[in-house]
Amino acid sequence: MDSERGSFGSQLGVILASAGSAVGLGNVWRFPTEVGRGGGAAFILIYLAFILLLAMPVMVCEFVIGRSSRSNAVGAFQKLAPSEPWVAAGIMGVLGGFLVLSFYSVVAGWTLHYTLASALGQLTTDYDYRLQTTDYGLQTTDFAQAFTGFVSDPWQPILYLTVFMLLTHFVVARGIRHGIERYSKLMMPLLLVIIVVLVAFSLTLPGAADGLHFLLQPDLSEVTPDVVLSALGQAFFSLSVGLGCLVTYASYFSERTRLVGSALNVCIIDTLVAVLSGFIIFPTVFSVGLAPDAGPGLVFITLPGVFSLAFGEMPALGYAFSLLFYMLLLLAALTSSISMHEICTAFLSEHFRWSRRRAAVTVTLVCIILGCCCSLSFGPWQDVTVLGRGFFDLFDFTVTKFLMPIGGLLMTLFVGWHLDRRLVEHELTNGGTLSVRLMRPLLVLIRWVAPLGILVIFLNEIIPLFIR
Repeated sequence: MDSERGSFGSQLGVILASAGSAVGLGNVWRFPTEVGRGGGAAFILIYLAFILLLAMPVMVCEFVIGRSSRSNAVGAFQKLAPSEPWVAAGIMGVLGGFLVLSFYSVVAGWTLHYTLASALGQLTTDYDYRLQTTDYGLQTTDFAQAFTGFVSDPWQPILYLTVFMLLTHFVVARGIRHGIERYSKLMMPLLLVIIVVLVAFSLTLPGAADGLHFLLQPDLSEVTPDVVLSALGQAFFSLSVGLGCLVTYASYFSERTRLVGSALNVCIIDTLVAVLSGFIIFPTVFSVGLAPDAGPGLVFITLPGVFSLAFGEMPALGYAFSLLFYMLLLLAALTSSISMHEICTAFLSEHFRWSRRRAAVTVTLVCIILGCCCSLSFGPWQDVTVLGRGFFDLFDFTVTKFLMPIGGLLMTLFVGWHLDRRLVEHELTNGGTLSVRLMRPLLVLIRWVAPLGILVIFLNEIIPLFIR
């Protein structure tokens, strides 16, 4: 059965595919925004602590569940806890996979559009860079208008999200070794090379030292309870834990794969991408005198003008910087979307005994349809709401506020308290062939620290919704 399901062919493939699942738009977009709002280096230090104390233990739990069961996110719980309600965690993961891929493809489509616009030189030649202060910070007037006009168009964003979904489908339909692993080995090194080049570019700009100071000099006066909770949430959501992506990927791991070592490597790569993204964005933003907390319009409204302003005397470098940056975003979006697609594809293929191709086509079509609904919520369907939210906001809210934290909580409780400890230790030590020196502290993190941390995130997000 394992050979029919497919498997990763190498440890490098395991690490790069799992890291690709974690590395996404949130690393390049959301992380710098949270750092800017949280005071820079102080936020990063807190974030790193939570990666080790919270996110990595949850990832290890997903690895244990996936490899020990050799099944998809739902089938894993059905095998390990038959006829018990734990399967709800897997069901929420598959549902979350469909919802995330639907609204994520919309933003990824925007990224594809900006990548093509950068390649054609439109972001450096077609606009007048008049700066003004708006709700998103200091930005160019024309880019704000261009972005609003694009996302509210009924057809263009749908075209781009469809193309993006077809790219994702192409990789997933080819299987584990010839699809996900092969393209992860291509895309992740390319992503890292682009990051290094962009960091080198940004550090040459006048005023870059101010951006580095902001990133590297902790200001503890900026640390508030909200900053701590934001760092906690970013650590959890950055690694895409809680939806079963890594349960599904781990089901393709070999018996030789080191679960703890792989989790640590994935955390290092994911954090490296996030921090280096800060080294790209903040020196560039500071070089033209902008505030570091530009907000949600940072990537598509503020930065296009900033790139051209920063490299005003060197338009060729501005063109290259802009193109590489949006290529970076596109690669990050693609590696994450592949993992979300695989959650759903593996479930449909194994649960209904469909071929991988049929399952992949079904997932792609469903997510394109739902993605169209999300995209139209920025334009013709702005007034169409469910529970007071448009489709995009509704899907985002459902996943980030409910499915991910509850799913992650259930997984830590399942591994920490329900699974036989001998099975857990067998997986972590590869049948006793490895020595995990920190076994006892790791189990403490899994049983106590991670569940309590996730619960804090969940309550912090949910309680305000009921006391407004």
